[in-house]
Amino acid sequence: MDPFTQKYIEGFMGDVLARNPGEPEFHQAVREVVESVAPYVTANPHLMDQKILERMVEPERIVIFRVPWMDDYGEVRINRGFRVQASSAIGPYKGGLRFHPSVNLSIMKFLAFEQTFKNALTTLPMGGAKGGSDFNPRGKSDAEVMRFCQSFMTELYRHIGPNVDVPAGDIGVGGREIGFLFGQYKRLKDEFSGTLTGKGLGWGGSLLRPEATGYGLCYFASQMLETRGQSFEGKRVNISGAGNVAQYAAQKAMRLGAVVQTLSDSDGFIYDPAGLTEEKMNYVFELKNIRRGRIKEYATHFPGVTYTPGERPWGIPCDIALPCATQNEIEKADAEKLVAGGCICVAEGANMPSTPEAIRVIQGAGLLYSPGKASNAGGVATSGLEMSQNSMRQHWSAEEVDAQLRRIMSDIHSACLRYGTNPDGSVNYVKGANLAGFIQVAAAMYDQGLV
Repeated sequence: MDPFTQKYIEGFMGDVLARNPGEPEFHQAVREVVESVAPYVTANPHLMDQKILERMVEPERIVIFRVPWMDDYGEVRINRGFRVQASSAIGPYKGGLRFHPSVNLSIMKFLAFEQTFKNALTTLPMGGAKGGSDFNPRGKSDAEVMRFCQSFMTELYRHIGPNVDVPAGDIGVGGREIGFLFGQYKRLKDEFSGTLTGKGLGWGGSLLRPEATGYGLCYFASQMLETRGQSFEGKRVNISGAGNVAQYAAQKAMRLGAVVQTLSDSDGFIYDPAGLTEEKMNYVFELKNIRRGRIKEYATHFPGVTYTPGERPWGIPCDIALPCATQNEIEKADAEKLVAGGCICVAEGANMPSTPEAIRVIQGAGLLYSPGKASNAGGVATSGLEMSQNSMRQHWSAEEVDAQLRRIMSDIHSACLRYGTNPDGSVNYVKGANLAGFIQVAAAMYDQGLV
């Protein structure tokens, strides 16, 4: 990298850190993008003159609000709600809602910033946003979750709409929560519109939306493997998480011929050397989606399975790693274990699950590596397809949605190859994804003037 570009990066990041103190996740996300796109920016002076990148890292709007609700014992509880609307350059704001104790402004800003590029990669007309609350649905009754969701939406509804901002689910926000949120929005606005995605099939939802992120992850990883003449067939796959993304990534990988060895939650991970089967997947669906139990129960239900508390699954030797839990779950030591264990491919199903140090180890060892903004874009892509169906008052078949999902993931992979292929033929998927998304958003911002 030339000295001028390096100086531009350090000056830019110095300003970001000064303007956004105490937000490490946001700093990490911005640096990853800036290091990829800075050579393109400095080679195009009009982008520097219009301060396109400087505007891109500053959200268009941030809403922070109080969420009071009452638990089943009559005690008043108070949580904090967020909606970060990062960019509307290419379409209405679009991004999930996360309910988890870890939620704070830094995490919301990082996710909204990442979402902007992820949505651009799909080529669908969607801007970037993210929201949520530090509310923890774990252990709460349905009535408590409903009361919280209704209070949350009573403030959020002012800032969203089908042509303004279309939230979806994320960690802690599944079909139950989307239903409660949509019901309150409909009650307050007195309208039935496609303002949220991830809805039930009987009231505007899309077939394959629950499966889309996990399936799309495997479609993308398959294309990565094809660049080296490989496939999922016979490969050992380690997956972290046991929620929506992990479940359907496991199901698709298994159906592609892989041996899925692990799943995890915040308490620990299970290792099943025989691999998941359809019967075992059905048990996981019932355990996590209906009983809302913990993954350790899997180990007591099936013979030959071990459960390791307080650990992540990356020390188990594997060929393919699909991190599908949360941010920064693969640290440097974990990456070194993956390399030592024979891993050839790491494709991210979660948002920013690998630390910068881990990424350097993975890429330095020559493994295939894809950032979440590329490989987990299938979920928001299918949310975009749900928006289209809602606008047209149509309902597409599962085959139609799956064909669109495959096409979109293939197009994203092609964009990564176009912008990320190195002179030696290897592919830097981080650079490719960042640059492809940035160019589309930057062009739209430039065309629309100083807004």
